[in-house]
Amino acid sequence: MDKSSIKKVVLAYSGGLDTSIIIPWLKENYGGCEVIAVAANVGQADELDGLEEKALKTGADKIYILDLTEEYVNDYIIPTMQAGALYEEYYLGTSHARPLIAKALVEIAKKEGADAICHGCTGKGNDQVRFELGIKHFAPEMKVIAPWREWSIKSREEEIAYAETHNVPLKINKQTNYSKDKNLWHLSHEGLDLEDTGNEPQYEKEGFLEMGVSPLKAPDAPTYIELTFEKGVPTSLNGEKMTAKEIILALNKIGGANGIGIIDIVENRLVGMKCRGVYETPGGAILYKAHSVLESLTLDKLTMHEKQKLAITFGELVYNGQWFSPLREALSAFVTKTQETVTGKVRLKLYKGNIIKAGVWSDYSLYSEEIATFGESDYDQTDSKGFITLYGLPTKVQAIVKSKVKK
Repeated sequence: MDKSSIKKVVLAYSGGLDTSIIIPWLKENYGGCEVIAVAANVGQADELDGLEEKALKTGADKIYILDLTEEYVNDYIIPTMQAGALYEEYYLGTSHARPLIAKALVEIAKKEGADAICHGCTGKGNDQVRFELGIKHFAPEMKVIAPWREWSIKSREEEIAYAETHNVPLKINKQTNYSKDKNLWHLSHEGLDLEDTGNEPQYEKEGFLEMGVSPLKAPDAPTYIELTFEKGVPTSLNGEKMTAKEIILALNKIGGANGIGIIDIVENRLVGMKCRGVYETPGGAILYKAHSVLESLTLDKLTMHEKQKLAITFGELVYNGQWFSPLREALSAFVTKTQETVTGKVRLKLYKGNIIKAGVWSDYSLYSEEIATFGESDYDQTDSKGFITLYGLPTKVQAIVKSKVKK
């Protein structure tokens, strides 16, 4: 890349360690180029406090703070939840936020006539792929600057030292710099003591968990909740009509207080390495469970089983940065069709990290108590004889053939 041709750069800005030091670094290494910071609000709450002032003081020429929360929930979170998509137990909190942010970055870059888009992702992570595939989708000719693939900085400790020498204000230090990503869906923790897989996460340590508490500190009495869905979309909580975003935020508080949605996993990153992380997804864990419970009542066997298989593919596509791929869009069309009857109410009991089914109702229920009962019914049990005869015919024929061959 001809650095002298880069006059204006749009930076994906979070105010965290990486993107904070990138502003002065761009000024130093790209001929004093204009830096436009773009902060995407996807529900990171207090992390947005003072962001504009910090960006400008650090050297940014302009900053956009975009509220993408409704779009994030309705167009990314809910479709993924409806698919039942996970990636190795992970609820994809970072994964499905990145394509939305990439889309917003391109929109601002085009508006501002920028020459390049810059992100602070490391060369070891998945986010570099998610951002850049999103950029390629919306602006295939746009140049991308990834400082971690250029500069001489090798560690977070060196980043902190760079920040200190350039008077970049930080909320972390060498002892507290877990690598975190937060939005309205989740919070991830990586680094420090978690890099040793033999270390138990410090769940009971004050300040480690941010979205909830350890199950050990959860109430001794269970909390009951009721969620209503219409075509697979959550529409009310405990009888109160809410938007999907409002429901997720409310479930985060309820779930967090009950120690729900904490996982500790070693996942297989797209770039080939295994990485250990702790994730908090209290509201998401509840929503996935409730939705799954309702589907068990309203989906037929063949559709449910095929959907469960495709959920793995859907999760991998989201994790691997392929949100805008034709396959993901095709799978979403399939999922949307399956949700036509996923309407009803689910009651759950939350207790010390556990989500326990406590009741489910739907006008589209395929469960018939009259048929399934152990009591008297119109079900003719003699029908099973003919069914087993035909269903077992291939097994019988195979056994007869094998016995003849052996002779």
